Amino acid sequence: MGLFMDVHTVEGGVSRDDVAAAHEKDLATQGAHGVSYLRYWVDEQAGKVFCLVEAPSAEAANTVHREAHGLVADEIYPVSEHS
Repeated sequence: MGLFMDVHTVEGGVSRDDVAAAHEKDLATQGAHGVSYLRYWVDEQAGKVFCLVEAPSAEAANTVHREAHGLVADEIYPVSEHS
C-alpha cells in the first residue's frame, strides 16, 4: 500500500463545504478500490485542494475521485510520512 498526496486546482476558488461533500463521496466509494482517503486540506481562495490517501496505486486513488464526483487530481505524488 502506498501513500500519496494529490493536488486539485479549481479555477475561481473552492469552498470548504463543497470539498467536505466531495470527501464524503470519496469515503463512500473508496472501499471498492482498496483505497483510504485519510485527510485533506483546502486553500479556498487559491482553489487548491490537497488529499492524503493510502492506495495500491495513484491510478486507484484517482479512480475513486472519478467515480465519486468526477474531480480527478491534477497532480499526484508518492510521499512518505516523517515526524
